[in-house]
Amino acid sequence: QVQLVESGGGLVQFGGSLRLSCAASGSMFSIYVMGWYRQAPGEQRELVARISSGGIVYYADSVKGRFTISRNNVNNMVYLQMNSLKPEDTAVYYCNIYPAGSHSWGQGTQVIVSS
Repeated sequence: QVQLVESGGGLVQFGGSLRLSCAASGSMFSIYVMGWYRQAPGEQRELVARISSGGIVYYADSVKGRFTISRNNVNNMVYLQMNSLKPEDTAVYYCNIYPAGSHSWGQGTQVIVSS
């Protein structure tokens, strides 16, 4: 299994930016489609963006044009650049393989956007 550690969250004002990082362990990292997910209080976890091993990306409509996912297969890292943040982006953000299935989750990183 791939072990995952997210970082980079914090408190930011409406319209601000954050860059989330995900450090993954495991020699098979480069073959996985990787995703960023988020879970807001009282809500189900949802996929925000995903990126294939070759760099093909997908974004949820709610973040399209504001978020950018990227990866570095040499350093086993996945990133999420978040711009023009809105209060509705407030959530705990997780990275994981896609689809996550029964793969274990990291601790996530909290993002709070104040209005």
